[in-house]
Amino acid sequence: MIKIIVGTNRKNSVSKTIAELYQSLLSERGEKSEILELENLPCDFIDNALYENNGKHELYNEFHDQLVDGKKFVFIVPEYNGSFPGILKTFIDGMTYPNTFRNKKCAMVGISSGIGGGGIAMSHLTDIFHYLGMHVLALKPKLAKIEQNMSDNLLTNRLYMDLLQTQADMLLEF
Repeated sequence: MIKIIVGTNRKNSVSKTIAELYQSLLSERGEKSEILELENLPCDFIDNALYENNGKHELYNEFHDQLVDGKKFVFIVPEYNGSFPGILKTFIDGMTYPNTFRNKKCAMVGISSGIGGGGIAMSHLTDIFHYLGMHVLALKPKLAKIEQNMSDNLLTNRLYMDLLQTQADMLLEF
């Protein structure tokens, strides 16, 4: 089962909408997937689940355990202040090092309100995943000006849809 991670804890985020779209693309291809939303992380996990407390926070461990058995991942990566959200980095820091991501595979989709499409954010995240031993799919769609390319929570940009479909196919072969 492919794990799709919504890379923000913002409520009602565009990232979640894109994650749901990606899940439907995988379903059309006969692939099961599960969406993990960082907005559902326990609010106290920063103080009670990291570093010396690793493995001691029951609710965070449930989140951790959903990820640990995954072999392939899709990260929906919104651009925040020229990088990805801090909650995503903190979430990664709470994973068991280095085995949670070592020798596993992931795809990334960048989104932004601006013209960059999350390219810099995905570059930063790629560096982290390479350090952790994860294999990152080369095709990383950059969905720029995302709000202008959506209507009623549907992606209206044909090129963006084509890129996501191509990436989904590549991920299944990866």
